[in-house]
Amino acid sequence: MKKRQVVVKKDCSGRSSSSSTTSSVVRTVRYAECQKNHAANIGGYAVDGCREFMASGEEGTNGALICAACGCHRNFHRREVETEVVCENSPTR
Repeated sequence: MKKRQVVVKKDCSGRSSSSSTTSSVVRTVRYAECQKNHAANIGGYAVDGCREFMASGEEGTNGALICAACGCHRNFHRREVETEVVCENSPTR
């Protein structure tokens, strides 16, 4: 199983002595297609075709970890993480 991580970075190196730079990291996690092999017990390979995880319950409940479309646990869905570094320059007086 391949894991893919998308990283978006911004350079905050353009600093001057009269400004201060602050940066924050924003991570967005998305669960894509289901990769559960439904035919593993007979030695085959078959996936159900679920394209994206949709929680069947509210956040903080057990239903939040079960996909409403295919009924599989969230761990069977491919995880995509987007990381963005946000830089802010603020002038100092």
